[in-house]
Parts: sequence; structure tokens; C-alpha cells
Amino acid sequence: MAEPRELTLTRFIDVPREKLYRCWTEDDLLKQWFVPAPWTIASARVDVRPGGISHIVMADPEGNEYPNQGIYLEVVPNEKIVFTDAYTDAWTPSEKPFFTGIITFADEAGGTRYTAVARHWTEADKKSHEEMGFHEGWGKAADQMAALAATL
Repeated sequence: MAEPRELTLTRFIDVPREKLYRCWTEDDLLKQWFVPAPWTIASARVDVRPGGISHIVMADPEGNEYPNQGIYLEVVPNEKIVFTDAYTDAWTPSEKPFFTGIITFADEAGGTRYTAVARHWTEADKKSHEEMGFHEGWGKAADQMAALAATL
């Protein structure tokens, strides 16, 4: 049974999980795929370790910027990344937490089973994220990540 506050995207990607993990953990790579085109990443700074910061600034096609700040809760290299916007740097609570992301990379014949879960604080937040285009946007970003990872 589906969790009432979760959205999930899963894909088989025909590259090793180590390359997908790099796309999630290296600033320069993250900037190349993290939002669906024509959106871009104006800046990205990640310190991928429990308690480390994630500061990503998305930009829409008109140049408006949308900063997203959070921290990493759990990191298992090449297997799992858990992050949240519930805290900002130094474990400072954020004003309005929205979700916790759980990213997993699992070996599967010929590639990787990539799963991205967005676990929201409320059902209303989940509904809002779904209406923003979670499946389409995160799906397009996953396709962009797969294409980039194939070049590494």
C-alpha cells in the first residue's frame, strides 16, 4: 500500500550505480542535470555526509532564482542518500519543511535500479508537489542524469 505522504519515482538506468552516485554528489555534475530543462542550476554546493549541507539554487527560464537549502541525514556511498529541507546548515530548523528525499541505487542486471522517494511532512505538501509536476519533472531530471552518467 502506498504511503499517503510519499511520491516515488523508480527507473532502470543502464549505467553502474557509482556513476549515478557521482551525479548526485559532485557539484559540477549536479548542475548539469538536477532540474528539468529549460530550468537550470545557478549554483550548487553540497557536502555529502551526515550533517553536511546542500545548497542548490534553481533558476527558471526567466532567470528567477529559487534557493533550496537542507542537510544530509544518511549517506551510504553508491547505495543511498537521504536529505531533508527540515534543517539548514548546522542543524538549524527551517521555517517551512517540505520533504525528505530518499535516493537509492541498487545493482540490477546490466545497470542500476534508481529510486527517488519524496516523503512529505503533510498530505497537503504531497498533493502540492504532485501538482507542481513531481513525476514529470523528476522523471525528466532522471533522464538527464542518466544521459550524463553514460558519458562519465
